[in-house]
Amino acid sequence: MGTVGLSFGSPTSGTGFDVSSTVAEIMSNLENVETPWKNQLSSLDSQDTAISSLGTLLSSVSTDMGALTQFDGVMAQKVGSSSDTNVLELTGATSAATAGTHSVEVKNLAQSASGYLAEIQNSSSTLAGSIGGSVTLQLGNGTAQTFTMGQATGTPASNTVYTGSGADTLSSLASAINSSGIGISANVLTDATGTRLSLVSGTPGASGNFTVTSNSLSAAASNTLSATVTAGTGTGSSATTSTALMTAVASATETLSSTGILSVTVGSGGSAQQINMSDVSTAEGGTTLTDLQNYINGTTNGNPNVTGFSASIVPNGDGTVSLELTSGTAGSAGTLAVSSNVADPATALAYTSTVTGTNANLTVDGVNLTSASNTISGLIPGVSFQLLAPSAAESDGSLEQVQVVIGNDNTGVESAVNQFVSDYNALISGVNAQEGLTSSGTPEPLFGSPTLSLLQQELLNNIDANNPNGYMDSVTADAGVTLTGSSSMTIQAGSGPKVTFVVGAPPSGGSNGDGTFYTGTGSDYNTLAGLAAAINTAAENTPIAYTGGSSSDTGSLTATNTSLLTGTTPELGGELTIQVGKGSPQTVSMDDVDTAEGGTTLTDIATYINDPSNSSLGVTATVTDNGDGTSTLSLSSATLSGGALTIDSGLVIPGSGVSAGVATNNGQSSLTLASQTSGSSGALTVTSAIRASTPTAFSYSDTQGYTATTADSGTLGSALSSTDTLTGSLTVNVGTGASQTINMSDVAQAEGGSATLTDLQNYINDPNNSFGFSALIVNNTNGSQSLTLTSNTVGSTGALSVTSSLYDPEDITVSSLGYTNSSDIDSLTTLGISVNNDGSLTFDANSLDSILNTDYASVAGFFQNTDSWGQSFSNMLTNAGSSTSTGILGLAKNANSTTESVLNAEVSKEQTYISAQQSSLTTELNQANQIMQELPSQLQGINELYSAVTGYNQGTSGG
Repeated sequence: MGTVGLSFGSPTSGTGFDVSSTVAEIMSNLENVETPWKNQLSSLDSQDTAISSLGTLLSSVSTDMGALTQFDGVMAQKVGSSSDTNVLELTGATSAATAGTHSVEVKNLAQSASGYLAEIQNSSSTLAGSIGGSVTLQLGNGTAQTFTMGQATGTPASNTVYTGSGADTLSSLASAINSSGIGISANVLTDATGTRLSLVSGTPGASGNFTVTSNSLSAAASNTLSATVTAGTGTGSSATTSTALMTAVASATETLSSTGILSVTVGSGGSAQQINMSDVSTAEGGTTLTDLQNYINGTTNGNPNVTGFSASIVPNGDGTVSLELTSGTAGSAGTLAVSSNVADPATALAYTSTVTGTNANLTVDGVNLTSASNTISGLIPGVSFQLLAPSAAESDGSLEQVQVVIGNDNTGVESAVNQFVSDYNALISGVNAQEGLTSSGTPEPLFGSPTLSLLQQELLNNIDANNPNGYMDSVTADAGVTLTGSSSMTIQAGSGPKVTFVVGAPPSGGSNGDGTFYTGTGSDYNTLAGLAAAINTAAENTPIAYTGGSSSDTGSLTATNTSLLTGTTPELGGELTIQVGKGSPQTVSMDDVDTAEGGTTLTDIATYINDPSNSSLGVTATVTDNGDGTSTLSLSSATLSGGALTIDSGLVIPGSGVSAGVATNNGQSSLTLASQTSGSSGALTVTSAIRASTPTAFSYSDTQGYTATTADSGTLGSALSSTDTLTGSLTVNVGTGASQTINMSDVAQAEGGSATLTDLQNYINDPNNSFGFSALIVNNTNGSQSLTLTSNTVGSTGALSVTSSLYDPEDITVSSLGYTNSSDIDSLTTLGISVNNDGSLTFDANSLDSILNTDYASVAGFFQNTDSWGQSFSNMLTNAGSSTSTGILGLAKNANSTTESVLNAEVSKEQTYISAQQSSLTTELNQANQIMQELPSQLQGINELYSAVTGYNQGTSGG
């Protein structure tokens, strides 16, 4: 730290000095200590911003991958079309739908039951009566509900809804029906002719039919009872009788006007008979419809009131009734003629049914089906569609078959992949930008950061990773699982050779060959890793070398590698180039040999070379069986002199073209296979007869627990026999003490080379080990043994926490490991996605569209199946981001946060010190300044005192 000098000017001038600027200058020097910390905080803040930006970009890519890897994502979506959208229109296709074509024939549409009440003058018209009648509705087999106009008097009737006091219009009735929940909707419709109440079932189809079981609704306006006459026809026994049906009224007890006349004539020559309503009133005591019926059918003073016809009251099926007159004379001679001015003061609101509820009838792929609704779902799994009209009739009388085509959503998949590529390129651009300089020429915040390098490495390694074409059932990774000897699996890539892999060594005296490979007898021969190694050995081509000098006229090709895939008579690939002397080189292609001889073994090659038609090759060939599992093809020049052979062997024994790996996730390991040939031509056909032997795991059960006075105790086990050798380890915590791990290898070393349950008991109980708990073997009723562990400390402080990784290899469970073929696609390149030199991607949508059309399932498998590229890449994105504390960006962010906390604490501490120094210094300098300002007057006083004492300067003239 530098020093600050104070400039006092003339100390005796009395002007003092500037305290504030002096303090500020001193504080500035003190604050220089904070500068490196603040610079580092600024740098870390810039890094945090860059990390956050990369995290956001990474999250976008992760979201894009989620759309492709989720089973209900875009890969599961379906699209559809209808060949006749006037008849049927598709409304949706879910992931449950499968691609295909369906034929649909629509016979009739579903209809909802509906009808209406007779019209009244207008919407504001009131209904008659203090309680203006009622209507009873019943939906299907449900409970009938009565709707009554007005307010209930006394106790309300059951299953009855009242419109309320003063609520006497059709709108009031509609509101009551709609709020009742009966399942029938009511609407008031008004046009030029009047207003009417419309009723529509809320349940479509036949089950939604409803009935009007009673109806006494009426309007206040009067209505004249007119008649609809049906004439009589015919003569004799076939004659029909004429009837006249009068206008409907609300009920038989409804009072008609006491004035008016009903005039009826029977036949064309009859006289009109007039019925005066005043006479009806006098004779019957009233003017109801029943009174009118009785008057017509009865007598007054013993004489019939009318002759030649009779009357009856008939229901109309809508809750109203009518008076029906029937002629007494059959045939046309008895036809009635009716005129009337009899009035019904309250017009009956008769109900008319317009539509009967019916189900839709259709066939789907020839199967007859019905639906209560025209909105169909479930008849074609995962597909919903709307019926709009019946199918049109074809020329042959049949109905049109509408073609419903369900397909995969290629457009949606291509859009999702394009979004992934776009967001991935934005991420790569963001990563690459951090490797350069800012616009001001300074390095970007993450320039040279290990975080950036690690993220870059993860992205590039995983984007270019191969996709396994399939996987075997998983096994527990660390449970000592072994593959059962002699179990096997057969693999074929495309139309290539079938290859069988067997766990263990070949039979005595045998070797790999003739399409069979053995995992051998190495340390891992019976593990997934050993099986993968055997598969990888057979994956590549094995070159066949030629032995013979350039000046020699003979030489040989020998299949001497006993690990060759196809043994002593391998089918070869490639070509053989032969030059005799100074002649021109000639090529023998295995394709030509195969065409000519039907194979490409050494024998086939010799036969081809020795064929007289190929004498221009200038060599002869022989095959020798060496008797040791190998064969030799010998070539000799056909020219005695000057015929030295020059042979260039490009022959190979073709590999299987299949590579293997072992993927381990969440404690489970699985064998994965990848074809080296993309597309369907490299599709794998795998038959697995591999069996796995899984040793029984020792689980721990805290069977007894503990109390304040008893020690914690639990059971570990069990072993089949006391002589079973155990493997693995046991980890135990006593109370809050440190973890103690007991490895069975240590037990074996301490207990004389064995690691049985007894040895484990003795090892735990050995006083030299002091584990803090004891062990005791318990013999179980089934002959097995368990180990009881008991804490040496009572209560919670001695509570045992036990994690067991012990296994009994003698107690095993054997299971077959099946194989799942997931995809024929091995890399992004097959999908039209290529990686550029800068790490960005280029996407060709046409290539993806092509493979979606030919092998959609493999594209889905590429993204979604276990251990697939899509799942692995998604996991990498999650593990690399900042959303998890262990992610690449998450770790960097946490590390910065820790450093920032330390630096901020140092800055805060320094600020506290500086603040205290500033306060103290200000006080001291203020005091000093005050002293300097008072100094002249003090000096003056001293001077005066001095003068008084010495007489100095008492006069200018002396004396």
